[in-house]
Amino acid sequence: MIRDQRSFIEAFASTKLGRNARLEQVAAQVKWYRFEKLLRKLEPDGAGRPPFEPLLMFKALLLQQWYGLSDAQLEDALNDRVSFRRFLGLGLDADAPDHTTLCRFRNRLVETGLIARLFAEFDHQISDRGLALKQGTMIDATLVEAACSRPPFGESAGDPDAAFVKKEGRPGSTHGYKAHVGVDQGTRLIRSALLTAANVNETEVADQLIRGDERAVYADKAYDTKARRAWLKSAGIKDRIMHRPNKHHPNLPPHLARRNALIAPIRASVETVFAVLKRRMQFVRVRYFGMKKNAAHLLMLAIAYNMRRVAALTS
Repeated sequence: MIRDQRSFIEAFASTKLGRNARLEQVAAQVKWYRFEKLLRKLEPDGAGRPPFEPLLMFKALLLQQWYGLSDAQLEDALNDRVSFRRFLGLGLDADAPDHTTLCRFRNRLVETGLIARLFAEFDHQISDRGLALKQGTMIDATLVEAACSRPPFGESAGDPDAAFVKKEGRPGSTHGYKAHVGVDQGTRLIRSALLTAANVNETEVADQLIRGDERAVYADKAYDTKARRAWLKSAGIKDRIMHRPNKHHPNLPPHLARRNALIAPIRASVETVFAVLKRRMQFVRVRYFGMKKNAAHLLMLAIAYNMRRVAALTS
């Protein structure tokens, strides 16, 4: 349980023990009670109480994303790192959840579909504070390897929801998934995220990443369709999608080439988001088998990323 009272040991410990400035910044910027209301749905019916409060477990999963830990590694860290325990509100004399308990809690989040609501809740908190500028949404996608060993090319053994894809003009292939995101221009906050098999073309799901309240949409040539440009115009959203040549016009006219050159550096800042997800949060391959669990994991990563990003923007 999350406690406010300090243990006997903590009463005599240095006030600097377990201090972690980043975690403290995040803790101060989030309205945790609003998450707690949503997480009450996971509490069992009747008089029985869970061994750990759902909010504590949710915070533990956030730590897992920020530090790229497995369930077993998270268990060890909760037993070893005082800063982690302080973030959870867990006294030094209290037991921490083990890896089995953490896994079961995450599975319940996935089964109930609650992670999407948790993502939406923090998105509301971001909007309420005016932190999403909404000047533009940058949409893009990145490939992520499957958790299983790679089967022979063209086969789907191991994870039936994963797929092979070869990127045009690049050697090798990817067997896994594709993470699609819509990122707020200027703040680099993730406003939308979804997962597909790796062989799904970016343009097939692009419209689901557009929120409708942004002033413009920035994207590379993969998202260039007449229908999308017409829809953006009808919605009053500025079209900042790069143009691509076609078989009838293999070379872009100078004004379109110049337009692409102006859009490219703005759109490219979404790559910073992918770099954080992959390098800092270890999203180089998915953690689980199947679309449902991995799609939920992407949203959990987005929540954790946004919390850290809000703390950075407001510090």
